[in-house]
Amino acid sequence: VQLQASGGGLVQAGGSLRLSCAASGRTFSNVIVGWFRQAPGKEREFVATIGWLSGYTDYGDSVKDRFTISRDVAKNAVYLQMNLLKPEDTAIYYCATRQGYRLSRWRHHYTDWGQGTQVTVSS
Repeated sequence: VQLQASGGGLVQAGGSLRLSCAASGRTFSNVIVGWFRQAPGKEREFVATIGWLSGYTDYGDSVKDRFTISRDVAKNAVYLQMNLLKPEDTAIYYCATRQGYRLSRWRHHYTDWGQGTQVTVSS
């Protein structure tokens, strides 16, 4: 599956952005779709994940209560609504998929990755 992440940009602290993840050439089906982020010099970090069929979600501790992951079956897309953004949220955000039903926070469980979209939060 080819994934395209979009929606990144520059925003002030306290602001909001919505990221989109679309699959080209195929529809999402029996997969888990996750969002990860990587800041310069840091490990790629789990942000959120959603079961495409179940709708079950899980969030990283640093974004819980600020970010919301959702899916739109008609548009074959997954979204990450990011509110109350902080400078430490600055990173490249990637979406990825994992076959199956089980949610995972571990990046090595995900096999297909998009190229990422830059999010920069200014203080």
